[in-house]
Amino acid sequence: MSTTLAPPAPPTSPAPAAVPASDGPRPDRPRPDRPRLVGACLAITAALLLGLLLELGPLGALRHLRDHETGYAELRESLALGTTPIGQLDHDGRPVEPGTPVALLEVPQLGLREVVREGTAGGVLEAGPGHRRDTPMPGQAGTSVLLGRQAGYGGPFAALRELRTGETFTVTTGQGKHRFRIIDVRRAGDPVPAAAKEGAGRLVLVTGDGPRYAPAGTLLVDADLVTAVEPANARPLTAAALPAAEQAMGTDNAAWTPLVLWGEALLLAAVGLSTAWARWGRRQAWAVGVPVVAALALAVADQAVRLLPNLL
Repeated sequence: MSTTLAPPAPPTSPAPAAVPASDGPRPDRPRPDRPRLVGACLAITAALLLGLLLELGPLGALRHLRDHETGYAELRESLALGTTPIGQLDHDGRPVEPGTPVALLEVPQLGLREVVREGTAGGVLEAGPGHRRDTPMPGQAGTSVLLGRQAGYGGPFAALRELRTGETFTVTTGQGKHRFRIIDVRRAGDPVPAAAKEGAGRLVLVTGDGPRYAPAGTLLVDADLVTAVEPANARPLTAAALPAAEQAMGTDNAAWTPLVLWGEALLLAAVGLSTAWARWGRRQAWAVGVPVVAALALAVADQAVRLLPNLL
């Protein structure tokens, strides 16, 4: 009797491991997408350009008005105390700090009444006209030079071209009030008036000439002193030693360092704004980021303006 063997059973696969139940779909990790990054970069660029326009335009004009008021108060006090500088050195024998109020220029024909500060670099001329440090003070023997902006920061010298030969104006310094009579209104390249007589005083007002915010040259107003000449102190700073930034149409290369630092801060703010936009949302990001970006953009614009001609 034969026996029949049953075929072997097929191998069975192991049962799949149980997958723990999920409470719900996992949210994707937020990542800043390219359109948002591009939008943030464009917003930063727009803020920077807007800051530059505001710095040279309405905000600069407001700063000029504020600086005029504070400078006038400081000048009145120093005139009352008899401490207004009348040369390159103060009463203690130290160089006068650039930006120190030293005179009051009044041109009634133009409705011009401006505090004159020591120095003519771009940062000083943001507050108003400046006295070129290598020249005597107005009212002293020799040729004194005052520089002022044509358009930016209120453009205090914008209307100089309207002056006419024979008109007069005054400048008040620590040595009193001095009257000047205009002898010529000229541009760079025009014939230069005859030199002032020995021991006489002359004043030259200088500003940019050409389209607003794009001067192509200089406009000069020559005026002779018609009141008594005042004595002058020694002037250790000569024309050869005057920095290029303080000459007509000069630019301040010292502004590069703060410009780079403020620019880096603005770039970090842009990165932070993009990240906040992705994590918090658009409204929250703009509420926090816009004031910071605006302040940094104005700081960058302030330094950038100093790299432009000082008579702009």
